[in-house]
Amino acid sequence: MARFNRKGVTKILFATTIASTSYLPTAAEMTGATDYTKAIAAVDGFSIENQEIETPDMDATFVSKIPGDDSAADSSLTFYEDDVTDDIETDLAKGTTGFIIICRKGKAASTKGMDVYPVRVASNSAAVTADNEAAKLMVKFSITDRPLQNATVPSS
Repeated sequence: MARFNRKGVTKILFATTIASTSYLPTAAEMTGATDYTKAIAAVDGFSIENQEIETPDMDATFVSKIPGDDSAADSSLTFYEDDVTDDIETDLAKGTTGFIIICRKGKAASTKGMDVYPVRVASNSAAVTADNEAAKLMVKFSITDRPLQNATVPSS
C-alpha cells in the first residue's frame, strides 16, 4: 500500500449542476466544474458523522450503543482572497447551490476516491486579521443530502 500526501494530489472542484440523482458526475460535468484546488488554504468537515444511540439495559453497568442517524459535519473551505478579482465571492455567494467534488486521489479518469457533496453556501465572508498572513475568505457549506462517497472519476 503506497502512502501519499494529499497536497499536490487531491483536487477540489465546484459544479453548479450534476444531472444524475446519485450525484455521479459525467466527464463533461467534471470538465465544466471550477477547480478551486490552487486557491484553497484549508478544508474543514466534508465527512459524515453518526449520532450513536445509547442502549443501556438492566443486565449490565456498561452502556452499549447502536448506530443512529447520520449527519454531515460542519463543512467549510478557506480560500486565499484575490486582490484583483472577486470570483470566489461571486461564484460562491450565500445561497448558491451546487456540488463540491473532492477527488482524494487525483482526478485522472478511472481513479477511485471521488466524493460528491450536494451543498448550499451558508456564508461567504472575509477573514479580516492584523496577523502577518495572506488575506483569506471562508465559505461555509450546508450539505443538503447524503453525499456520493468513494466513487470512480468518470472517463471521457
